Amino acid sequence: MSMPTTVNPDKIMQLGLGFWASKTLLTAIEIGLFTELGNGPLAAPELIDRLQLHPRSARDFFDALVSLGMLERDAALYRNTAETDRFLVSGKLTYIGGILEMANERLYPFWGSLTEGLRTGQPQNEVKTGGAGLFETLYGDPHRLRLFLGAMTGLSMGATIAIAQKFPWKEHKSVADVGGAQGGLLVQACLAHPHLTGTNFDLQVVGPIFKEYVAAHGLSDRLSFTPGNFFEEPLPSADVIIMGHILHDWSLAQKRLLLEKAHRALPSGGALIVFEALIDDERRHNTFGLLMSLNMLIETPDGFDYTGRDCSQWMRDAGFRETRVEHLAGPDSMVVGIK
Repeated sequence: MSMPTTVNPDKIMQLGLGFWASKTLLTAIEIGLFTELGNGPLAAPELIDRLQLHPRSARDFFDALVSLGMLERDAALYRNTAETDRFLVSGKLTYIGGILEMANERLYPFWGSLTEGLRTGQPQNEVKTGGAGLFETLYGDPHRLRLFLGAMTGLSMGATIAIAQKFPWKEHKSVADVGGAQGGLLVQACLAHPHLTGTNFDLQVVGPIFKEYVAAHGLSDRLSFTPGNFFEEPLPSADVIIMGHILHDWSLAQKRLLLEKAHRALPSGGALIVFEALIDDERRHNTFGLLMSLNMLIETPDGFDYTGRDCSQWMRDAGFRETRVEHLAGPDSMVVGIK
């Protein structure tokens, strides 16, 4: 006689209470814990003093982060892990905490209204109470914009390095990144391929931050900034056009419009690279991509994420003669269209 399969609620409970762990990490970023430890390990009493915490639950807080793999503890001293030291110490070029700071400040409370969003189909951010939308909020605050652009660079680093390595850049001379933010992808591509030149096509306010980042990597002579609104003006002409984490912000009609504009701007044989946390075609494996699409419900009027198959079809409808989907890193993949 076979033994019955054991079924338990562990997975349900871990997922249902997952916000405990998430909020613990986000709070650690908010109070500057990882940045404080960026200068070296500290004991709990000193951390409590520097971070101005009450002693009642501070030790549980620190040790919860140890258990979550976000801190290490040797005897009485706490230190960053390799990952938190690289990505969560403010001031480093690899810092991705900006987007998590916004997750804590904006998304954490907004996601509390997911049920309402699913029932109404409407954003659940500041717009619901008459405030500005996502991009107006971010781009209207210089400090928040700088954090956001830097965070996007860090968050996309794995994907941009993969694109620099996997795409056949030797067949092309120029590249335009549409909505290229701080310039992380352009910098990675040009560092890896000395023959390339490129431009970032983004809103005027992004220009100084982009130029500063490019200068820090010694690429000011090869990378330029082109100010503009990609809905209102033609896209810059280049051998390769890139849209990274751009299309998911918009409606299907707007997605198609941007793909058509890219097709018009490319020469024959030119390539369009679209990369996102593409939902897998079976819509059951890339959890991050699916949750990102729910985040587009929370944050945008009409945005949604999509599969590689979806994007390939939209590209062919826009006139691209061939397309391919290729995994990059983590949840990110790219769709390449050839004119």
